[in-house]
Amino acid sequence: MSRASIHLVRHGEVFNPDGILYGRLPEFHLSELGREMADRVAGHFEQRRNDGAKLVHLVASPLTRAQETAAPIASALGLETMTDERILEAENRFEGLPGVKRQLRNPRYWPLLRNPMKPSWGEPYAQQVERVMAAVHDARIRALELGGSGAEAVLVSHQLPIWVTRLAAEGRRLWHDPRSRECTLTSVTTLEFNDMELTGVRYAEPSADLLPGAANLPGA
Repeated sequence: MSRASIHLVRHGEVFNPDGILYGRLPEFHLSELGREMADRVAGHFEQRRNDGAKLVHLVASPLTRAQETAAPIASALGLETMTDERILEAENRFEGLPGVKRQLRNPRYWPLLRNPMKPSWGEPYAQQVERVMAAVHDARIRALELGGSGAEAVLVSHQLPIWVTRLAAEGRRLWHDPRSRECTLTSVTTLEFNDMELTGVRYAEPSADLLPGAANLPGA
């Protein structure tokens, strides 16, 4: 039986003074605090490696904020960052709008809210889970090739795709109140596998002390 751990990491805080729902828009970089968060999560994985963990594979979403979060992890672990579009942010019809909560009071956007269980304003939750889990299993296979049983991989992604993947892994419904997501900036959601069987989910917040006051606008 081959054991593997896949760590889903959310990116750090983004420099976004206008409060835009940035979604898949390019060139949204980490803020100064976001870079500190990225260093913190890199230190988290470096400590795991020093404690004997076999961290052998690193993958990131192609979006700038994910790549910048992955960079210090790559440096700390001596790994090359692979890029996988399957773990990028969810599509969202509100992308590019500032002050989304305010915009939702505009009747022109109400048709997008007709089915929050899907959701009707963006990429279906089930579709997000499908693509992220496909990337997870490919990372699991690659980690095992590189490190054997007990190998671990890190995937740097985004809040909503990580959260709905966790909900699916735990057998919970996918539709939810965005305010209920347990997926803070540079948090680590870990999926544990024995062969192809998902056996457990763990969650950690290496940047917990940096979160108060951080801008935490969901990308989707």
